[in-house]
Amino acid sequence: MARQPLVARRAEELLGTAVVATSPVAGGDIATATRLRLSNGQTALMKTLPHAPEGFFEAEAAGLRWLGQVEGGVPVPELLAAAPDCLVLAWVEQSAKTPVEAAVTFGQQLAVTHAAGADGWGLDHDGFIGRLPLPNRTADSWAEFYAVRRVLPYLKLARDRGAITDTDAANVEAVIGRLSSLLPEEEPARLHGDLWNGNCLWGQDLAIHVIDPAAHGGHRELDLAMLHLFGLTHLPRVMAAYDEARPLADGWEDRLGIHQLFPLLVHACMFGGGYGARAGAVAARYA
Repeated sequence: MARQPLVARRAEELLGTAVVATSPVAGGDIATATRLRLSNGQTALMKTLPHAPEGFFEAEAAGLRWLGQVEGGVPVPELLAAAPDCLVLAWVEQSAKTPVEAAVTFGQQLAVTHAAGADGWGLDHDGFIGRLPLPNRTADSWAEFYAVRRVLPYLKLARDRGAITDTDAANVEAVIGRLSSLLPEEEPARLHGDLWNGNCLWGQDLAIHVIDPAAHGGHRELDLAMLHLFGLTHLPRVMAAYDEARPLADGWEDRLGIHQLFPLLVHACMFGGGYGARAGAVAARYA
């Protein structure tokens, strides 16, 4: 690895440890990722984003801390430093192997994380989903919170950006009016909030580590719906282990599409109308 002076200097300021070498890491859609080799023998990941939105990295750091507080829950990388312009995490050495045992353990750990709960629907501060603002102001019920904090803001933005047709938007709006009867009541779970397979790292320690949270208190079926939307290796084994550890309410598989409306609309806002059409088609099943 070579040494990028500016990145290395900033990391040294935050960590108080010399950076021996740096190398770019591929795959980041939002921030620039750099691998750091430190003089104390540790390897770290530094995420930077020029002109990051206010509170961007602080929100991610807070989410990692909140998830990491749960004993026996899903592993998260150790947070080494956080600042308005960057984040430094302990490096997770990934494996090309995806053993069934790791998937089963992940299902059990995810159930533990969810069961740790939250003080209410939402969070005491707003966050981000990708680079988009994520409103977290609390509401009296999950149906209300999901409607006004998760679906409607991104439906409006998708419309403003021409990423969803009027017909598809009307299908989504029709579902909003029925959420209180469609969604079962549960206590708020401690959610990752952006739990798609790209945020699940299969480590060489035979554990699945989660990164890039959009953490908040919410219905646990939201995390599970995201896993199903974009897939995860051995997902049926994950779900079987989860359901054994903390049984899900009857009909959860039939409700997955409801909780997939949020990530589909977010993707429509960020990547275009194909996702808007998918959101409309999913919503039509429940309207």
